[in-house]
Amino acid sequence: MAKIAKRIKKNWDGIDREKLYTVDEAVAELKSRSAVKFDETIEVTMNLGVDPRHADQMVRGVVSLPHGTGKTLRVAVFARAAKADEAKEAGADIVGAEDLMEEIQKGNMNFDRVIATPDMMAVVGRLGKVLGPKGLMPNPKLGTVTMDVKGAVEAAKAGQVEYRVEKSGIIHGGVGKVSFDEAAIVENAKTFLTAVIKAKPTGAKGTYVKRVGMSSSMGPGLKIDVASLNG
Repeated sequence: MAKIAKRIKKNWDGIDREKLYTVDEAVAELKSRSAVKFDETIEVTMNLGVDPRHADQMVRGVVSLPHGTGKTLRVAVFARAAKADEAKEAGADIVGAEDLMEEIQKGNMNFDRVIATPDMMAVVGRLGKVLGPKGLMPNPKLGTVTMDVKGAVEAAKAGQVEYRVEKSGIIHGGVGKVSFDEAAIVENAKTFLTAVIKAKPTGAKGTYVKRVGMSSSMGPGLKIDVASLNG
């Protein structure tokens, strides 16, 4: 039987694994137990009562966290002429058209978000098999196919989080760093949770939010009291 590392044992010491925490309690607990040398990410995980294989049960969207994520996203933009200049001025890391498509086809994908102007979708569409599986395909419903390139780039850089339910009904997202103030993490977490709850699809039947958990990169996973999220 494998031995449990001392650090893991210490992380779980005194934790009641069956206790249901409020978001405020969970954040305080995770911050107090952080003992690693890097700035851990605080992540929220939700188990939803949906089957994303059905279009009317897909849960996907974006939410802007009031205090950002603590992570700087690298943004790639497909645009030409004035819109390409607008993207660069807004802080986009990579801007291009056919040349960018060719780089992606070669496997060069050093970015976390892809934005495109509508006229570029004929080019971007050729990358569906590459960008799609990674959740990077621009989508007008997510605000990543838009003529407002400046706004889209700035939102991504400011802490906009994209969420998408997995096949198993799980959604997760980073809501800040351990170094953030407790109040900032709590507000970010509640903003994320509220966005997913409001995104309940029309085809969802029965209990929509089944379980919610919160953890840090190297810390314990804590169960969140779903009832405390009402309202």
